[in-house]
Amino acid sequence: MQAVQTPEMPCQFARYAAVGLVATAVHYALLVGLVESGGAAPLPATLAGYVAGGLVSYALNRRLTFTGGRPHREAAWRFALVATSGFAWTGLLMALLVGGLGAPYLPAQAATTLAVLAWGYLANRLWTFAGPLG
Repeated sequence: MQAVQTPEMPCQFARYAAVGLVATAVHYALLVGLVESGGAAPLPATLAGYVAGGLVSYALNRRLTFTGGRPHREAAWRFALVATSGFAWTGLLMALLVGGLGAPYLPAQAATTLAVLAWGYLANRLWTFAGPLG
C-alpha cells in the first residue's frame, strides 16, 4: 500500500495533531457540557463528543493534512471505518478507566485521546487517505 506523499512526515503529523486539537476541543466541549449540565453520564457524553469531533477531523484532515490522496468517495468510508474503530477504542478505554478503575473522567479522556490519536494517524496515513495503488 502506498502512503500519501508529503514533504516530511513530521510536518504532516504536526498538521494532523493541530487538526486533532481542534477536533478534541469540539469533543471535550460537548463532553463537559453534557456531563456538567447533568444531562448525561461520562460514557455516552464522550461518545457523542467523539462523533462531533470526528466530523470536524475528517473535513480538516482532508483539506489540510492528507491532500492529493484518495478521492472523497473512497476516503470518506475508509475514514468512517477508522473513526468507528477509534470510537470503539474510546468507549472501551473510557469504560475501563472510569468504570473499571474509577479514574476521573477528564484524565481518563486525556489518556484515551492520546492512544487513539497515535493509532488514528497511522491508519489514516497508510490506508484512509493513501493514494490508490498503481
